[in-house]
Amino acid sequence: MCNARLAVIWILAAVSTAGCLNDFQAGRVEKAGAGDQGRIADKPLFRDPVYDGAADPVLCWNRKEGKWFMFYTNRRANMPDAAGVSWVHGTAIGIAESSDCGASWKYRGTAKIGYAKGNDTYWAPDVIEHDGTYHMYLTYVPGIFTDWNASRDILHLTSTNLLEWKYRSTLELSSDRVIDACVMRLGDGTWRMWYNNEKDRKSIYYADSADLYVWRDRGKAVGARGEGPKVFRWKGYIWMVVDVWSGLSVYRSTDALQWELQQDRLLEKAGSGADDQVKGGHPDVVVGGERAYLFYFTHPGRRGDNANKDGYEQRRSSIQVTELELKDGWLACDRDKPTYILLQEPENTRTD
Repeated sequence: MCNARLAVIWILAAVSTAGCLNDFQAGRVEKAGAGDQGRIADKPLFRDPVYDGAADPVLCWNRKEGKWFMFYTNRRANMPDAAGVSWVHGTAIGIAESSDCGASWKYRGTAKIGYAKGNDTYWAPDVIEHDGTYHMYLTYVPGIFTDWNASRDILHLTSTNLLEWKYRSTLELSSDRVIDACVMRLGDGTWRMWYNNEKDRKSIYYADSADLYVWRDRGKAVGARGEGPKVFRWKGYIWMVVDVWSGLSVYRSTDALQWELQQDRLLEKAGSGADDQVKGGHPDVVVGGERAYLFYFTHPGRRGDNANKDGYEQRRSSIQVTELELKDGWLACDRDKPTYILLQEPENTRTD
């Protein structure tokens, strides 16, 4: 048993982000046994304090501020008398921030999107950093609608601070109804985007780019229906996790072209925790070393006899997180276990 001073030194050496260091120094992580795994994440992890409709989370490290940002679709769940699905339109992109490695989050505001024509709808961004510039690929709907029949595009925007975004282009993809971009760098240094083509049975399509600005559509990646694809590398495979409205389908690949479907879905069965007793949807995954965290959202009121109602309780949503595991070569998670989370600064943003 090492003495307390050595334990503190060991913990500090194991943590890389300034926010986490501040958390340890303030004494909020009390012992070495918890420190090496992180803090227990809040449950629910986050609720939007304005409209209570946080959905479609995606995380990005803010290099200048030394903290994690979470971007999310800011659905207007508590709007009274909102007709049809108009409450899911007219949405801004909310921002929450964490200074304790992802265990707790507070509301920061909304992103200033440099593309506006009126009653704009912004959905489901993907946000990445490359060579000191942040890139956002954002679903745009031109107005507020009571049904799902409007056109949709994916916009490219850039930023230097993750708060103010400059419009760069509207991507030319497979149709005029495309949503939910996810971008990952390939092994040869080029970039690949996966997205939902709603005109082709909501199949997952993909496009390639050499520079993040000019994109060439490559066609269908996965023929099964789904949305909100998230692609990431972990444990020797490239994984794709897709929201199929009954949990998350999982695919794995070795080349990001040929995909093998996992038999079991993630988050299909309800959990037991606060705001987590329903299926989970539209994920993000953050990988740090050997660990990977699955972020998702829930509609807590859509269960039991109230599942098919359309009131505030069914519309409101919460962000949750659980840690992924690898079992027999496939992904698994236990959403009812306490999630010890320790998000670290990504390697490619470090300047020391």
